[in-house]
Amino acid sequence: MKNLFLLLMLTQLTYSQSEMELPYYEIPEYPENYTSENIMSRMIDGLGFRFYWATEGLVKSDLDYKPSIDSRTTIETIAHIHSLSVMILNTVLIQPNDFVNDTELDYETLRKNTLLNIKRSSEVISKTNDLSKLKIIFNRTSGKSEYPLWNLINGPIEDAIWHSGQVVAFRRASGNPINSKISVFTGKVKD
Repeated sequence: MKNLFLLLMLTQLTYSQSEMELPYYEIPEYPENYTSENIMSRMIDGLGFRFYWATEGLVKSDLDYKPSIDSRTTIETIAHIHSLSVMILNTVLIQPNDFVNDTELDYETLRKNTLLNIKRSSEVISKTNDLSKLKIIFNRTSGKSEYPLWNLINGPIEDAIWHSGQVVAFRRASGNPINSKISVFTGKVKD
């Protein structure tokens, strides 16, 4: 019996540690200086915090939920946010975007990879010296196209925030509301 108790404690500890290893349980402390790069990084951190809590603790009924026949399910919405996180990361790494097929990824993988993409994007952009060099680049069968960083703000970043809000609404409608102790204003979890 003692060994079973220890095994259960170890399993819970391992689960808790892996959850805590995911970024954006809380938003990192803000930098002392206001620079364009730091502001962009903070916007991306805000997305990470919202996505973390929008997707924390979802179950199969939440993931399968869709508000109408023409809507995406929650898991399809999460997969879309993942593809947007890839686009954000590719842009800050100055890499072209190709088609991303993330429909084969499971919930845990999508969630983890999305959070890691967002975190890496924030870190890279905060260390960038010249935002004007960053462009969204698409490789398409019709050729290569480029867009300025402005399109990253009103495109993938804001779109991912929008869809994170949809996940929050979907989970509320499926009976699993978001943790009421989070504060998007402070980026912290209330005691």
